[in-house]
Amino acid sequence: MKYVIVTGGVLSGLGKGITASSSGMLLQSYGNKVTAVKIDPYLNCDAGTMNPYQHGEVFVLDDGTEVDLDLGNYERFLDQNLGGDHNITTGKVYRSVIRKERKGEYLGNTVQIIPHITNEIKAEIKKAGKNAGADVTIIEVGGTVGDIESAPFLEALRQLHREVGGRENCIFIHTTLVPIIGVVGEQKTKPTQHSVKALMSIGIHPDVIVARCSQDLEYDIKRKISLFCDVPLEAVISAPDAKHIYEVPLMLERQGLSQLLINRLGLNNTKKLEPWEDFVYKFDNPKIEIEVAIVGKYTHLADSYISHKEALMHSGAESGSKIKIRWVEAEDLEKGKDTVEGADAIIIPGGFGKRGIEGKMLAIKHARENKIPFLGICLGFQLSIIEFARNKLGMEEANSTEFKEDSPFPVVDLLPEQKEVEDMGATMRLGTCEVNVKKDTIAYGLYNSTDILERHRHRFEINPDFIKKLEEGGLRFSGTSHGGKRMEIAELLNHPYFLASQYHPEFKSRPNNPAPLYKGLVEASIKYKREKTL
Repeated sequence: MKYVIVTGGVLSGLGKGITASSSGMLLQSYGNKVTAVKIDPYLNCDAGTMNPYQHGEVFVLDDGTEVDLDLGNYERFLDQNLGGDHNITTGKVYRSVIRKERKGEYLGNTVQIIPHITNEIKAEIKKAGKNAGADVTIIEVGGTVGDIESAPFLEALRQLHREVGGRENCIFIHTTLVPIIGVVGEQKTKPTQHSVKALMSIGIHPDVIVARCSQDLEYDIKRKISLFCDVPLEAVISAPDAKHIYEVPLMLERQGLSQLLINRLGLNNTKKLEPWEDFVYKFDNPKIEIEVAIVGKYTHLADSYISHKEALMHSGAESGSKIKIRWVEAEDLEKGKDTVEGADAIIIPGGFGKRGIEGKMLAIKHARENKIPFLGICLGFQLSIIEFARNKLGMEEANSTEFKEDSPFPVVDLLPEQKEVEDMGATMRLGTCEVNVKKDTIAYGLYNSTDILERHRHRFEINPDFIKKLEEGGLRFSGTSHGGKRMEIAELLNHPYFLASQYHPEFKSRPNNPAPLYKGLVEASIKYKREKTL
């Protein structure tokens, strides 16, 4: 097993995840089997309870594990479905060690950070790589060097480096910042120097430095970093701001990162980058621009909806269109401070809680009545049913019991079996489930299959007591699961494209294989815009 470990310095948000994803994609494109592990030093066992404003989107894996959004980037860049063992957190590690201690597995020894916690970390990393059958495991360490939380993980990785034979089998890539200061535009290396010094003080010597800057690094700056940080000049990689994240692998490839890693680690060297290059070319050369309004509750941080954004980008490249996203805060719609007027398509993403739902339903009503292409996801699916029941079928007080427990028309509710599960403490339906798609529906035309696998993250569902009345009124439930008991996809009859799903199709979208519901939405919005401008 070979390891490529990506650390970060100076400040967070520099793009460690994209550096890790890009490195993995490049090595994979040269014929190596690659997997990825994300280390999150927070005490949470997983990302499921985190506020999207603090940590961005919660990404759900096939096995139902709720993880950091970087796992989504790994899946998209590597075109793989990962499992929960690919995300390691402080909470998960300590929980495992404490359980072993309680069982007496340490035979009375004093349990300590070193070696017990560090051994657990190393074991989890090795297990993820082994189970994936990988040649190379990419490991991203969250946070920045110097954080108290990340210290045990960096110590474990220092030990791993020695145990696996040093630099021939394990490489450290350090992502850092080169700011430009003052009106003269001088690039400054001091933050990088201090960051590398902090890394070396704990026994880790970086092999490659990926220097983030708003511009390409000047040659003299690269030479200075090489000298002061003791890395070869060719291992100082310039990472200027890119037009989009899918350009980053090609940027790193042009600077020789792939060959540097391949030569050092003795990896396969059969280059097949054409599919990625073709995707980037299509992405960069659109024939038409469409505007998609995403009406959400956390739109002030776009990372809260990153998988929706990427699914649209994938679909745009496939259809030759540039996607302009209009971020609309649902509460602003309620107050009349924003609008979805003029958008070529509308998306209502998932979420929890009552805040902003009336604004979302205003957007749904606008899309339904004006025949604007529409896609509702999870909560968006539920709200589209509530809006239809209220404004089309005359059930003015229709609601979800999540928002109003005594609603006379609880078209969305906890189903009896879900209530039983909730009583046992498991309150979410998480992970991949088979969905059965009915023939002669829009959904079937998009998937071209009656059996699909999609990921879920929800508690409330469509109440079966209202299904007959909803379908008689003009809705069609074109996808179901659990023997037809659970509604998964809804379509509005006599509308060019009005679809909603209880599951999250955005989680499985890939650059060269966009999620079908998003691809259909983009194609419908292109047609809508062309007809609108005739």
